[in-house]
Amino acid sequence: MAVAKKKKSTRWFNEATAVEDLGASERIAHEIVLQYGDLSPSVDRIMNAELDDDQREKAMTLFQASLGVIDDENRNPAVAIEAGRSKKR
Repeated sequence: MAVAKKKKSTRWFNEATAVEDLGASERIAHEIVLQYGDLSPSVDRIMNAELDDDQREKAMTLFQASLGVIDDENRNPAVAIEAGRSKKR
């Protein structure tokens, strides 16, 4: 009999935390993990990177936008993190 793997609980993906109580980057993280549970490690990597709130939101936005685009370099969380650190918008 197979044992169901329990999803890791994080602030942005926790049944006890209302979506309305999440910050901008946490809402994006929640949306991604809700839709693509297998991307949780990539989302965790971005959310736990040494970024300020604006940088984290930028990185999460770029990562989310890359999900439907073939060959988008921001699909790699490390690239999205570095782009989040970039001064360019």
